[in-house]
Amino acid sequence: QVRLVESGGGLVQAGGSLRLSCAASGRTFSSYAMGWFRQAPGKEREFVALVSRTGASTSYADSVKGRFTISRDNAKNTVYLQMNSLKPDETAVYYCAAGELGVRGYEYPYWGQGTQVTVSS
Repeated sequence: QVRLVESGGGLVQAGGSLRLSCAASGRTFSSYAMGWFRQAPGKEREFVALVSRTGASTSYADSVKGRFTISRDNAKNTVYLQMNSLKPDETAVYYCAAGELGVRGYEYPYWGQGTQVTVSS
């Protein structure tokens, strides 16, 4: 079992940057791949990025490639999402999740409570 707590969300202007963090409890953090997902009002949850257990492999949704960077620090039990050049339509609640290496939500049994990101135009 792992507990996840996101932080770093907030209000930013279009073109700005935010860095999200997700702190995990427990000593098994490095056993899980980690993913970031987001859900905008009235829309389905969508995959944003993932990182493998060791951090050696990453994958991104096409819409964020080149602007977002996922990373992890297993010594700190933390995964990060650096978001640059943010757009208003990326306003959403951002969730981190722990599980298998995949882009589907059902591959991640553990989820944080989410952090709100609002991008103003």
